[in-house]
Amino acid sequence: MTTADIPVHSTDDVHEVAIRGTAGALVFRVSIVLLAAGAVLLAFAVRAAVQGGSGAGRQALWVGVVVLVVAGVTGLRGLTLVAPGEAVVLQTFGKYAGSLRAPGLWWVNPWTTRRRLSTKVRTDETATLKVNDCDGIPIEVATVVTWRVDDTARASFAVDDIARFVRSQCEMALRQVVAGYRYEPKGLGSPSLSRNASEIGDELSKEAARRVEPTGILVIESQFVRIAYAPEVAHAMLRRQQAAAIVAARHQIVDGAVGMVELALERLERENVVDLDEERKATMVSNLLVVLCSDHGVQPMVNAGSLYI
Repeated sequence: MTTADIPVHSTDDVHEVAIRGTAGALVFRVSIVLLAAGAVLLAFAVRAAVQGGSGAGRQALWVGVVVLVVAGVTGLRGLTLVAPGEAVVLQTFGKYAGSLRAPGLWWVNPWTTRRRLSTKVRTDETATLKVNDCDGIPIEVATVVTWRVDDTARASFAVDDIARFVRSQCEMALRQVVAGYRYEPKGLGSPSLSRNASEIGDELSKEAARRVEPTGILVIESQFVRIAYAPEVAHAMLRRQQAAAIVAARHQIVDGAVGMVELALERLERENVVDLDEERKATMVSNLLVVLCSDHGVQPMVNAGSLYI
């Protein structure tokens, strides 16, 4: 079994359950009214204590103050504000109770533990990594990953630092994918990092998504932002690229020159301009190829005498 076959996390028993709390605006108003009533009742209780009223009456006033204040504070404690682009994960005595996603002011069980998670689309760039391609040549690569939290329950309980986890998994996926390709193509139709970065980026997205999916994270896109030879081999690889480009250019020049010479000989023969034997044809072909394939301008030599001199 390879590292890629090992599941990153096992959180199949926890899945997001979207819930809606009670309208928080109403609870807020009621809580304020209760606290205000408690303050008024407290004033009466203090006044009764100063004036020395009956013990039962004073006790009832104090009980009423405690009840109103506790009810008001409990109401305020359960208020939860959810902003657009975020979710609130609720836990009741350690057990997952649900997730609030709808923006607004909501009231939930005041004894729940609440954790806020961003559900916005985020973009992270990996560090520049040095990886050997499939030919063993060291190259430097980096990628930008676009992602967001899809399952708030899994993301909340599976990892501690979501952004750091995504970055590390994308770096491992990047190493694995890049190691399976060459930097430069080898033959026609052969995929390579330098020419097929977009297609390989799609494969990288799939590999990164496979790694982070068990934790409730959705990878939207991955694109390479750097693909280059490592500094220790960059100069040698550049010279090899230049040599290959020169050879390809020479090949094209020779093909064109041969075609031009062939056309010239055919026209001379067809239009009976001059009658050349095989030796003179060879000389003419040699001279034309030198002129057409030379890197520098040539000086023509005009033969004013016989063709065979």
